[in-house]
Amino acid sequence: MAPRWPVVRGLILALVVLCLAPVPAATAVTGPKYAAAGLHRPVDLLVDKWGVPHIYAADTSDLFFAQGFNIARDRLFQVDTWRRRGLGLLSEVLGPSYVEQDKAARLFLYRGDMDAEWASYGPEAKLAATRFAEGINSYVDWLGRNPAAVPPEFGKLGYQPARWRPEDVVRIRAHAIGENLMYEIARAKLVCLAGPGASRYYRTLSPAHEAVVPAGLDPCSVPDDVLKVYYLATTAVSFTGSGFRTTKELADATTGSNAWSIAPSRTASGRPILANDPHRSSDALPSGRYVAQLSAPGLHLAGAGEPWNPGIAIGHNDSIAFGLTNLPIDQTDLYVYELDPNDHTRYRYGSGWERMTTVKEPIPVRGGAPVDGELSFTRHGPVVAVDQAAHRAFAIRTVWTQPGSSAYLGSLNYQRATNFGEFTAGMRNWGTPGSNLAYADVRGNIGYVPAGLTPRRTGAGYDGLLPVPGDGRYDWDGFYANNELPGQYNPASGFFASANDFNIPPGWPVVSNYEWQPPFRKQRIDELIKSTPDATVADSLALQKDEKSLVATQLLEFVRRLSSSDPDTSRALSLLRGYYGVASVDSAGAALFETWIMKYLHSAWAHAVLPKAAADALSQGVNPDFALVIASFKDPAGWLGPDGAAVRDKLMLDTLPLAFRDVAAKLGPDTSAWKWGSLHYQEFSHPLGGPNVGPTPVGGSYHTIHPSFFHPLTYRQIIGATFKMALDVGNWNGSAAINAPGQSGDPRSPHYSDLNALWASGGSFPLLYSRSEVERNLDVRIRLEPAA
Repeated sequence: MAPRWPVVRGLILALVVLCLAPVPAATAVTGPKYAAAGLHRPVDLLVDKWGVPHIYAADTSDLFFAQGFNIARDRLFQVDTWRRRGLGLLSEVLGPSYVEQDKAARLFLYRGDMDAEWASYGPEAKLAATRFAEGINSYVDWLGRNPAAVPPEFGKLGYQPARWRPEDVVRIRAHAIGENLMYEIARAKLVCLAGPGASRYYRTLSPAHEAVVPAGLDPCSVPDDVLKVYYLATTAVSFTGSGFRTTKELADATTGSNAWSIAPSRTASGRPILANDPHRSSDALPSGRYVAQLSAPGLHLAGAGEPWNPGIAIGHNDSIAFGLTNLPIDQTDLYVYELDPNDHTRYRYGSGWERMTTVKEPIPVRGGAPVDGELSFTRHGPVVAVDQAAHRAFAIRTVWTQPGSSAYLGSLNYQRATNFGEFTAGMRNWGTPGSNLAYADVRGNIGYVPAGLTPRRTGAGYDGLLPVPGDGRYDWDGFYANNELPGQYNPASGFFASANDFNIPPGWPVVSNYEWQPPFRKQRIDELIKSTPDATVADSLALQKDEKSLVATQLLEFVRRLSSSDPDTSRALSLLRGYYGVASVDSAGAALFETWIMKYLHSAWAHAVLPKAAADALSQGVNPDFALVIASFKDPAGWLGPDGAAVRDKLMLDTLPLAFRDVAAKLGPDTSAWKWGSLHYQEFSHPLGGPNVGPTPVGGSYHTIHPSFFHPLTYRQIIGATFKMALDVGNWNGSAAINAPGQSGDPRSPHYSDLNALWASGGSFPLLYSRSEVERNLDVRIRLEPAA
């Protein structure tokens, strides 16, 4: 019999409670006193047992200064690399092989009005960024006087950490999410190879829609590598000999998150609960989020943020809690231009030719003379490719050129909000990324605010799903206001949940996108919240760990009808008949099922519905849409032809033995010894090759609440929920969080990897808020004092 949630809930909650149990108080180590140039008054920086800094300052000016100082103390190599990559300054310290990456990054820098840019993030933004940068610089200066404390990566690479300017915080855009861009290219490829109808087999479109090939576009004119420069601009830095690079294509294809707010009517305490687990690149070390508490008169925040941003984007203040998931607004487009055959600096626009804007910037190069970087722009955006022979150019339009579109920095606008109205007002200028903001407050209210720059696309058939000609027929006519997107306040269901799913009500006039993450995570979240009428924080933590795949439960209905005399197929069927879709680390069924669908079933399905060349192209993609596969299995005649049921069954029977033999070759012939975690693992890789953390066996899959977007060939988790939180709204000390593998990016720190085992087991630590609890769980006491 399949295990049922209420039966196992008690055991799971017991484990969670054990993981949450506070460590007994111990005498804290008195840490260093820093004389910080630029600090106005002393700041207490208290680091708890889990590596979370609690920063207490006399005013917000010193608070943001201390936040910058502390992030440099804990994550200097990470933020220094982020800044250099984003500004196009890698060659300055790494040499000429990074010039092309520097050019690519500079194409996507914000180059607009800085007054408008600062104003977009609220009245506190320029002060926050200025003081944050000054805090980083103060620590860099301190390292200049204390060279033994410089993080070891700088010594290995032979350069020193750089000083920051406030503008560095906001001008960098290449870390934002380029939703949909790679989908345009993949769809164009399919349409080129198999006609407009091939788009049906790529991704589910919601609301129901048929992708239109824009008039004037030849889908076959788009080169396969047209996004090479874009990926070079947005990917992580690869250091010579490390072999480390985030798969940006995979990251863009699977970026997601879970979040929910539960009303007091559905909780045991009578207080709201807000939970959030963003899904980010999880193969890099340290992770992309940093947990902290910031406290000054009038501003008290706890939660996580981007290491390179001041403030807290996900967490709470005294009155409200906030979390976010990616709302996949289509904020990017690829434009295709006809070039003047006699002058490739001119492109067709309207009835004539328009000249590109060319910017020349010297790129400093270590060990050599500066290189003149020549950057070209059309009226739509940076030129990323030119087909000289065909007299064609390609440019990318993004919302990143607009003021206020530095990723997640818009959180500065809502961090002081005390109610839903103020929170909603704070989201009016949110630019990127498109986000679903979950909300709860101490008065018992919950809600949801969607936000992000949403282009108004003009031109017949311009839906953003394919590249478009750049001749003026397909332009953006400004942006919809954020309050034109559909939000919620105190929904009748008693909860709000988001898993990057299609959430636009029927008939809503603004369609921000047609491509969403599949519905399976959201459906499972809804199922579990509805089945838990007296929810607790521990319930939310257990829900975040849930590993049941609704893709598995639906596909297995068809598998259980099959039989075969082939020994391997028969053994595969026998194993899957006893599998109920829980992709736990110890599951033998998950090892077979996930291998089967990701490596064999989808490819075979693609070849059943498309010509070979198009099917080959579709099979090379990542994160295949199994909602389409399931739909075709339920309606085989409509998708697979008159004998569709037989085609469907043959697909399964032909591919199951291939998967079975694949897993047996890796784990041995005895299926009782198979475990998903023997294949599927997490490893956090240091960008210079070590020390790494892991490999650690993990559970989950592409379709479970506890997510794992793993490489289908290596089984290594690439994207996952390294940061999680569950907030007891109003009883803030009852909240919990985790951040893997540790808070610090410095290999010398005890907090470099100390949270990895807790994270892998599904555990959490208390997200402390009151100073008395912080003092009781203190690890190191640090004092920042103004330099004489």
